Amino acid sequence: MISRRGLLKAAGGMVGAGVVASGCAGKTGSWEQGRRRPNVVFVFADQWRGQAVGYAGDANVRTPVLDKLSRESVRFTTAVATCPVCCPWRASLMTGRYPLTHGVFLNDVQLNREAVSIAQAFGGAGYRTGYIGKWHLDGRGRSSFIPRERRQGFEHWRVLECTHDYNRSAYWGDEQVKRVWQGYDAAAQTQEARRYIREREKGRPFALFVSWGPPHNPYGTAPEEFRRMYEAGKLVLRQNVPREMEAEARRDLAGYYAHCSALDGCVGELLGTLKEEGLEEDTIFVFTSDHGDMLGSQGMMRKQRPYDEAILVPLLVRWPRVGRREIGEPMGVEDLMPTLLGLCGVEIPKTVEGRDWSGVVRGEKNAGDEAALIACYTPFGEWARANGGREYRGLRTRRWTYVRDLKGPWMMFDNERDALQKRNLVGLAEYAGVRRELEGRLRAKLGERGDEFREGRYYVEKWGYVTDATGTVRYTG
Repeated sequence: MISRRGLLKAAGGMVGAGVVASGCAGKTGSWEQGRRRPNVVFVFADQWRGQAVGYAGDANVRTPVLDKLSRESVRFTTAVATCPVCCPWRASLMTGRYPLTHGVFLNDVQLNREAVSIAQAFGGAGYRTGYIGKWHLDGRGRSSFIPRERRQGFEHWRVLECTHDYNRSAYWGDEQVKRVWQGYDAAAQTQEARRYIREREKGRPFALFVSWGPPHNPYGTAPEEFRRMYEAGKLVLRQNVPREMEAEARRDLAGYYAHCSALDGCVGELLGTLKEEGLEEDTIFVFTSDHGDMLGSQGMMRKQRPYDEAILVPLLVRWPRVGRREIGEPMGVEDLMPTLLGLCGVEIPKTVEGRDWSGVVRGEKNAGDEAALIACYTPFGEWARANGGREYRGLRTRRWTYVRDLKGPWMMFDNERDALQKRNLVGLAEYAGVRRELEGRLRAKLGERGDEFREGRYYVEKWGYVTDATGTVRYTG
């Protein structure tokens, strides 16, 4: 693996404090039996839980494009948002590192430039790079301009830090001139991505990241044609939604599913453009999300909780060269960067902590008995302490969920027998052996990461963050 310094040197130097220059001089030649490196189109939504797609068995949602894509892809059925909230997941995607290493373990703080980013790694190998949509890694206000030196190496740039006003959504390009996406922003961002693909620099691979804000709340703001598709009273709820929350869950799900169906159509447009441009065989297409949404399950809403509705996300990787298969072993977000680099034949920087799954994606080896870390490093925002929020560390294996808080073991579920996680086994004597085994594996994983599992305030003070009474970093704009 290459070091950050070596990569930057090979890429042609630095701009600002370590961003790879756009005119980098990395190799663009053959790597696999004379084939050119593949392009990457990485598409991700915000708050789309893994259960909310037709191919995963949701009886309500209409996602025909994704359902078809799943039959053409390597499908991860246990893709895990390690710290299930926006900014930590995005920082781990960018760096291949865990939150206590990159320091983004709550929202609205800035990702530093200590690690080689995924854009810098691709750029150093001769790729053109682009990012379109929601960023949420700058920590300088949700509507502020983000200069080139704080873009983690991305070249093409059509970005806003964060907004969920999907029909009046602004963005910045290279110039410090704020523009507005026309209509529903995800649809407009998709058109910009299609334009980027069509106008790409021919003969050079590209890595394009498209980040949509929906289906994150507000739920009722998708285009009307998609809202008409869902009637709240006819929706089939998951059986772990308590009766007293059914009305709220139905109302929110109707709008949530409308966003999902709108994005499903956007995926179809992107795939159509790749086909029109003759790029299907030469492009790795990834669809995923940063975290899920409880939407009434377990009597809860939103994210951050250690339940499957919050931690599991869809993950499809389509590349005709590797075929299609289903992978049930848990894969964490920190593994995405090294896996993509591995598939593209790009060296993995030494700053990466995640695992390269490219051999598993290719079908060359078994994933093994994996366990993905799940964590809340400090409760904040919608899951502040006043709302029951707490620090936790846990594991999601293919079969088990095991979670402890600062007081000790908190949850344990057998996901094969109890997919809705309705029976907590943590205190039952007949499962003591399994609990001890999972506790040992968790301690080993925390030891590897140097994670002492301390109170959230310790980490907030260590990184110098300023939070309010709910544990939230104040943002502006």
